[in-house]
Amino acid sequence: MSVPPPVLTIQGLPIHLLPDYAQALRERVSGGLSTHVVTLNAEMVMQAGSNPALKTLIQGAELVVPDGVGVTLYLRLRRCGTYHAPGIDLVSQVLAHLQAETVFFLGGAPGVAARAVQYWQHRNPHLSIVGVQHGYFTPEEEGEILAQLQHLQPRFILVALGVPRQEFWIQRHRHLCPQSVWVGVGGSFDIWAGVKVRAPLWMRRLYLEWAFRLYQEPWRWRRMLALPRFAVQVLVPALWGGGG
Repeated sequence: MSVPPPVLTIQGLPIHLLPDYAQALRERVSGGLSTHVVTLNAEMVMQAGSNPALKTLIQGAELVVPDGVGVTLYLRLRRCGTYHAPGIDLVSQVLAHLQAETVFFLGGAPGVAARAVQYWQHRNPHLSIVGVQHGYFTPEEEGEILAQLQHLQPRFILVALGVPRQEFWIQRHRHLCPQSVWVGVGGSFDIWAGVKVRAPLWMRRLYLEWAFRLYQEPWRWRRMLALPRFAVQVLVPALWGGGG
């Protein structure tokens, strides 16, 4: 990724267009290139519209990938082709091939991150996991975590604190590990730990994973209201040749 990738904007936010996001991310990890990866979906786009700090953060990220179906559909409507890189798949493709590069798992409920680590140690015995910490830490414990990160200098740091908390946490502390790739992974730890079940493959192929999550967690319906708002404000204008 020595040459900057093509960029398309959506509501003033960048989307980097790459033929192979996993390969690009592996190269950044192995090369020690400081990177904040943002996995952009429709909900985050709408949040950024009313949160200037989040918008600025996304604009400054070194790699913004199209995570959700809404963003992928937007790219299709803009005739950019099919770009779709769900965060959990992207990170899985990187973890499955890492060997010498060190990894740190941070976030999730107590015990969940540790179980996610066990899952990955079974899948990739060569994976070098140097730290694991749940996300329910006190301010005092946070200081210890930051000191640990600074000491260990892991190359790949996964942060599962929820959107947008994880993005802001990365932004505040990434200077401590200047050769690291940081990724906000949301609920990925829950899936790897077996706490939650991911949508069946056929639903993922039809871009219906959001519906399965709503079925599993009906309390998310308020957050899902961002989807029709995104359709009206972003997809409809793109359909008629506007947007961006």
